[in-house]
Amino acid sequence: MIRPWLRSASACLSLALLSSLGAAGAARATHHPGGQDCLDRSVPLSVEESRLTFALPGYAPFSQLMIEGAGFQDFTPRLVQQLCGARSREAAEKIVARNAGRLWDMAVDRAQRRGPVRGTLPYSDDRPLYWTRVQAMAAIRQWAPSFALFAGHRLELIEKFDRTSRGMSEINLPAGGAVKRVIVSGFDPYTLDGGTGGNNIRHGNPSGATALSLDGTRHRTSDGRVAFIEAYTLPVSFPEFRRGYLEDTVGPFLLPGPRRADASITVSQAGGAVFNLEQWNARYHGITLGNDRFRPCPPVGGVPQLAINNPECNTVVVDRWGGPPTFDLRNPPQWTAATLPVEQMIAARTGVGVPRPPGDTWPDESEAFGVQWRTTNTRFPDCASTVRETSDSPPDPASCSYSGSGGNYLSNESAYRNTLLRDRMGLTIPAGHIHTPDMQHFETDYAPSDATFDAWRLSIAQQARRLIHVVADEA
Repeated sequence: MIRPWLRSASACLSLALLSSLGAAGAARATHHPGGQDCLDRSVPLSVEESRLTFALPGYAPFSQLMIEGAGFQDFTPRLVQQLCGARSREAAEKIVARNAGRLWDMAVDRAQRRGPVRGTLPYSDDRPLYWTRVQAMAAIRQWAPSFALFAGHRLELIEKFDRTSRGMSEINLPAGGAVKRVIVSGFDPYTLDGGTGGNNIRHGNPSGATALSLDGTRHRTSDGRVAFIEAYTLPVSFPEFRRGYLEDTVGPFLLPGPRRADASITVSQAGGAVFNLEQWNARYHGITLGNDRFRPCPPVGGVPQLAINNPECNTVVVDRWGGPPTFDLRNPPQWTAATLPVEQMIAARTGVGVPRPPGDTWPDESEAFGVQWRTTNTRFPDCASTVRETSDSPPDPASCSYSGSGGNYLSNESAYRNTLLRDRMGLTIPAGHIHTPDMQHFETDYAPSDATFDAWRLSIAQQARRLIHVVADEA
């Protein structure tokens, strides 16, 4: 059944962006006569874009190392050149969409070694996509067109580039019962601030690398059918989730029809040397900073805020995917659950034959990493109390969530939104979250990349692909 609250994502995008600006911001327009370099560098950049100048000691800006290291250094200049020649908003929209799709394709092709691998970085490196996207979005923000462009329209262009360059517009699943259809998400690098001398800027994300390595691939399942796997990446910031990034990507493929997905899996990075299959997903969120240095629910005096006092502490679904007009503690529910084939994923011993990277601490040396089912969750038994209880038992549906099995950061949020979509569509397909081991292992303090870091990424992504294939087999 198609729910009456489903609406076109594109129809709502402009309104959402304009409302975020406010009336004054929406009324402002930019006009510039154009030229060879049509960027206005006095325009302030976003928090993520401001990191484009960050550098490791003794090195050029890190973003430059990543972009040039993948051979992507011509991408943004070509985008700017095309924007400088645009004579209308409609022309700019086409330029932005075309180039964003091309960036995603470039990253996927490089990760899967489709054609020559340019640059000095390993083919599996996920970071060039992130930094090239950020650089391009900064250029769109500072672009001074030769025609009047309202601030809200500029934000639409930036968001269009962001979504499309994440593969969100390029999911293409075939129809028919002779195939299986699987959707997988990954994440951007995160925790980019801090570290020794600021060296956290080096971080990548194995879930993003996994997504790039899986997008558009096929897997022969145990029942002889072919699974078509499509992937996309998510931002590590809360506002984009609230604007429907995940639902707008996955939701259309959970609606009734010949291309309905048979499985939808979210993937992110955690810690240690184990893959965790997270059972419970919490609606509570927002105590940790995103890449934009924003968090909607910071503790006050070390004490968690309650969602009844601060609705921003709970995930809110956009109205086109069923969000109520006013905040409700029980709509959507406080908890959702995974439906992954946990037993089969563990029994498959996907780490056997995967190279163990240097420093791997998983005790069974016959495999790279372990796979565990995690059922721990933390809740407020009384939604008006700050008292929390942690247990491995299923949460009481009447409780208020604080932390799912995978925490209460954006990993958990992606899992919550994904499984909520499954529930609202009345489906029982495999859906759930996989937390990968931590990839941030380096041999040196400041080298942008090294053999140990690359080995961890390769091994994690290889075993993650095997786990996705097990899900496809069981779907």
